[in-house]
Formats: sequence, structure tokens, C-alpha cells
Amino acid sequence: MVNALVPETAGRAHRPRSAEAPAPAAGVRARARRRQAVVAYLFLAPALLFFVVFLLVPLGFALLLSMSHWAGFALGDIDPVGLDNFTGLLADGSAFLTPVLTNTLLFALGTVALALAGSVVVATCIDNLRFQGLWRTLYFLPIVTTVVAVGNVWKYMYEPGGLANGVLNALGLGSVAFLTDPDMALPSVVVVQAWASVGSAILILTAGLKSVPESYYEAAALDGAGPVTVFRRITLPLLRPSLLFVCITQFLTGLQSFALISVMTKGGPGDATDVAALEMYRQAFVHGDWGTASAAAFLLFVVILVVTLVQLWLFRRNGEDA
Repeated sequence: MVNALVPETAGRAHRPRSAEAPAPAAGVRARARRRQAVVAYLFLAPALLFFVVFLLVPLGFALLLSMSHWAGFALGDIDPVGLDNFTGLLADGSAFLTPVLTNTLLFALGTVALALAGSVVVATCIDNLRFQGLWRTLYFLPIVTTVVAVGNVWKYMYEPGGLANGVLNALGLGSVAFLTDPDMALPSVVVVQAWASVGSAILILTAGLKSVPESYYEAAALDGAGPVTVFRRITLPLLRPSLLFVCITQFLTGLQSFALISVMTKGGPGDATDVAALEMYRQAFVHGDWGTASAAAFLLFVVILVVTLVQLWLFRRNGEDA
């Protein structure tokens, strides 16, 4: 009887311990995960604080100002006006729609077209040259040069006695009022912006060209394909991800351009080169109308968002999942 009871007692004593064993292990793992989460948030705290202070708070304040009248002094002078600032900017005959927003879109489109075409040609040429690093560095130099310096140099080149008109006169052509003719001012600044931004596009496209497998070109050569066919059928389709990135970044830069136009034309002659960022600056710091300036900033944000989504849709429609 005693021997028969011993195993039963031992079994009863052993089973509760085996059933309770996972509980301490699960608790230890939970505490370890909590400690890891606390440590992770402590490391993230500086970045999160920076994000909140310099992005979320200004964004919320700008949204408040976009629906208010404020001269930029005491916070107690903020006068809520609802959507009046937006309706004023979008009203018929508003200067923000025409010419400001029109100039902004034309400036961005021209910059993207010139920079993209030039960078594709130059990147393809560099890919077939020796000392590629040297050429990429030379084309990238305008990126590291200050916008003020670039604008002033080109401003002198565009003067009646400058280099641009000197070349035209040497070719037997007449002088051009690049920055004083309302019809020429915006295209002239577009050329400068495209020239200054083509270096970054070349870096991205040359990296994209390096990722194209050589076997494709070897197969095309065996089939007797010419350079134009190879470029159109192989290079351009495989460069589509890089081209998408260049298009979006160049368009965003063009839509937000301010410093170059401020240095070269200050929005003139008249309002021929007046763009959205320059108009926001004038409304806030010259006219003291921070509400209108903030409303214009949010409208420009909507335009940038729509343009970016359209670009993504167009590339995905052509088979590129960006």
C-alpha cells in the first residue's frame, strides 16, 4: 500500500511545478520586452522631441494662422477668420492663381524637363568614359555652391555686356534682355535652376546605369541592335525607378524655389517671375499678413501632393511599382 502511494504522491507533487514553470519565464520575457521598449524610446526621445518641436508645433501653428488674421507681433492679436484667407486666394482674379501659381508650375515643369533631359544625356556619356568619378564630381560642384553665388554669377552673365550676350553677338545675333524682358525672364531663370540641379540627377542616373546588367547589352549586340534602339528599349526602361526619383525630387525643388529667384529677379520684371514661395515671403515679412502667407503655404502643399501622386500614378501605369 505504501509503495503504491509513493508514485502517486510524487506525480501530484511534480505536476503543479511543471504547470507553473512557464509562468515565471513568460513574466521574465515580458519584463525584458518592457525594458527594451523603454531603452528604445529613450534613444528615440531626442529625435521625437526634435520632430515635435520643429515640425508638429510649427505645422499646427501655421494651420491656426491660415484661418486667422495676424500681423506677426503679439499672440493675443490673432483674429480667427475661418476660411476667408483660402477663399481670397482662390477667388476669381486672384493674383495667387495667376500669375503666381502659374509661374510656379511653369518654373517647375521647365526645370524638370531641362534637368532630366540633360542629366540623361550626360549620365549616358559619362557611363562610356574613363575617369567617371572626376566627371561626376565636376558636374556635382554646382550643388555644393551656395544659391546666392550661383544666382549672382548668372545674373552678371545675363547682363547686356555679359558672357551670354557676348556669345550671341559673336554669332551675329542681337542682344537679349534675359532678366528685364517679361517674356524671357522666367525661361532664363529656369535654365539656371536646371543647370544648378543637374549634378544630383547625374549622380542618381549614373548609379542607375551601373545597375543595368551587361548581359542585356551583350544580347542586344548579338541581335544587331543599334545604339538608339539599345537606349530606347533597354536603358530607358531599366532606368525608370531612377527617373521617377529624379522627376519627383526635381519637381518638388522647382515648386519650392525661392532663393534663386529672389537673388536674380526678385519676382520681376513686374510679376513675370513671381512664384509661390516668394509671394509667401512677401505676404508675411513685407505686408505683415501671416494668415494669407500660411494659407498660401497649405495650398502649395496641396499642389505638391497632387503633382507627386500624379507622377507616381503615371509611372505605375507604365509598369513601374514605385
